[in-house]
Amino acid sequence: MKELCEVVLPAYLKKDIISLEEGRKNNSTLLDCLHCELQGSINSAFYNNEITENEANFLREKYLGLGKR
Repeated sequence: MKELCEVVLPAYLKKDIISLEEGRKNNSTLLDCLHCELQGSINSAFYNNEITENEANFLREKYLGLGKR
């Protein structure tokens, strides 16, 4: 089941999550690019006040394996 914060994400952020998941599924040679693209989208959404800091941290941990620093 998706977390509530994942239901209300901006379209560009959802697209980048899907792209990374598809890349992982298909063993893409572009995983590093997809990873960076998603990280940038999470940061953009946070700094544009489209998601909260807690949501950004959740997404970073879930999809990028990055814990809170």
